[in-house]
Amino acid sequence: MKLLKIIEESLNERYIDIAVEALLDGNIIIYPTDTLYALGCDALNNGAIEKICRIKGVKSEKTNLSIICESISQVAEYAHFDNDEFRMMKANLPGPFTFIFPAMSKLPKAFKGRKTVGVRVPDDKIAIELVHRLGRPIMTSSIEYEDEDYGTEPELIAERYVGDVSLILDSGRRSIVPSTIIDCTGDEPEIVREGKGVLK
Repeated sequence: MKLLKIIEESLNERYIDIAVEALLDGNIIIYPTDTLYALGCDALNNGAIEKICRIKGVKSEKTNLSIICESISQVAEYAHFDNDEFRMMKANLPGPFTFIFPAMSKLPKAFKGRKTVGVRVPDDKIAIELVHRLGRPIMTSSIEYEDEDYGTEPELIAERYVGDVSLILDSGRRSIVPSTIIDCTGDEPEIVREGKGVLK
């Protein structure tokens, strides 16, 4: 496993390229977001998605899967939303929010059992640059931890996930407060988890 130190203020393009190559090869990486560190893979690679589900001990058809996009326009390629939901996203993104929408058919088989997809556009330059260079979304899932240090310190995160991921983009200590989740599949948007963001 590689531990590559990177900061938002001066993105190391070589490290971003190494991470993108790992994603293209079907590998799993750990990378920073505006909330927690997250496990990530190419969102259009069904085998890689199943790897993350195995790492977390869940079944893809029985868990909510989320993707990170670089913009709302990219979200529109993978999820259905109406004008009111568009305005809500525009008012709150980029930011620490996950919006759950009906999934579009271009997402891989791992998403089909759920018929929904969580979408994020985080306020984090590293995460957004990864998606931009990859050219498509990253399937994302927060790391798991039992002790706060193992959720925020990259060196300790590496201990937990050695053998499971190919590299970690180390951007220093991060938050352990998750994103706020808004379910937009019903008649009205519903906050199903209060997290870091305060919805406008």
